[in-house]
Amino acid sequence: MANYLLIDFGSTFTKLCAVNSEKCEILGTASDFTTVETDITEGYQKALSKLFEKIGNKIKFEQVIACSSAAGGLKMAAIGLVKELTVEAAKRVCLGAGAKVDLVFSHHLNQSEIQQIITGKIDIVLLAGGSDGGNSEAVIYNAEILGKSGIKIPVVFAGNKSAQDQITEIFNKYNMNGHICDNVMPTINVLNITSAREKIREIFLKQIIEAKGIKKIENDINRVILPTPLAVLDAAKLLSEGYLEEEGLGEIVVVDIGGATTDLYSICSSSKRSDVIIQGLEEPFAKRTVEGDLGMRYSAPGIVKSLSEREINFINKEKGVDIVSEVNRRYSNVKLLPENNHDEFVEQFLAEMCAYRAMHRHCGRINEVLTPMGKVFNQVGKDLSDVSYVIGTGGVVIKSKKQYDILKQTTNILHNPSELRPNDPEFLVDHEYIMAAMGLLSKIDPMVALKIMKKHISHIRGRQDETSK
Repeated sequence: MANYLLIDFGSTFTKLCAVNSEKCEILGTASDFTTVETDITEGYQKALSKLFEKIGNKIKFEQVIACSSAAGGLKMAAIGLVKELTVEAAKRVCLGAGAKVDLVFSHHLNQSEIQQIITGKIDIVLLAGGSDGGNSEAVIYNAEILGKSGIKIPVVFAGNKSAQDQITEIFNKYNMNGHICDNVMPTINVLNITSAREKIREIFLKQIIEAKGIKKIENDINRVILPTPLAVLDAAKLLSEGYLEEEGLGEIVVVDIGGATTDLYSICSSSKRSDVIIQGLEEPFAKRTVEGDLGMRYSAPGIVKSLSEREINFINKEKGVDIVSEVNRRYSNVKLLPENNHDEFVEQFLAEMCAYRAMHRHCGRINEVLTPMGKVFNQVGKDLSDVSYVIGTGGVVIKSKKQYDILKQTTNILHNPSELRPNDPEFLVDHEYIMAAMGLLSKIDPMVALKIMKKHISHIRGRQDETSK
């Protein structure tokens, strides 16, 4: 009987999911606070004890595999040439690899930006710039200045292939931890992210895991194979597309509200309209964005920073809460759990804000332009208007008594015709927080992972459905 233990070392919680592949069922789930600051095994063992209380301690696991976003997750700096092109391309590679993009720079680096990379404790630098055969001066300059600074973290070069030989010389000259990949934008507006994304994942597995303290647990598990966001992205793609004869759900959006970030994943084509002109970089079918300033605990202050003083005063008056005080309370005590109706109300309100603002940044825009030839519609970003399902995951969504209201924030509730948000999706919730686990399981048995998700990620149709639960 094939039993697997799937672990997600999250920024706030370590989550365990035990599954039986022959019966396509979840044996049990459990979680406890992540203890990466002291010894990550402490939180893991507490969660494991809770799991064994549920399923018994005689169960043997064929494999124990994990993903991780502990200790801030995979933090990257994206450096490119033109902000709208190679910088954006580099940023998308980082996000597609499951990273959090903490710093973004364009053109020639200066000493202040180098210092930000050092003090920001960046894990990997992605250096891009120039289409193949195009500008190479800037990327060579940036590699040189990084080398002179003595930076020892991994630097991945994924720019103009004409500069590869000189970049390699610079890596060797300064004894840098350098890596060469295919250009992320070999021709204008065309993305090629596979090579760089795989290199980032390889570095994560070989170096970053040890740097985050996760290597301490290697005797208890078989392997850590993915950053958590990449595991969720893989699960979302599988759930959308299906596998062999098992159908998927079609086009979906996943909103994952966590303690440190709010991540959005859209699995859909970028546009279905024949009357629009697409502007900017092509959009990936499977897209992830991460909002590092929108989170329920570590990034809670970012919620307030995204508000104007007028909005803060309005919220304090209309909602009857001191929003700044409540956010600071959560930031200073990341292990805080709601204890009363007031706490639950604030949690709900903050989650709704995270969902709304994250979708505002993730979705595409469309604008009508009058020309001598008549009306023209210009589209930037992805058109999510026809997405069939919006799926909620993350602790605050799962525990909320008003899940519908959180997920509704991803739709066009303000009827803004320029924002290409989902119009009329069905809402699903990952009640047992299994998406990251199923992303891991998809690497072993995608059919089982898909069937479990279809069985356990369930519908919410409206407020009345929630009140009747």
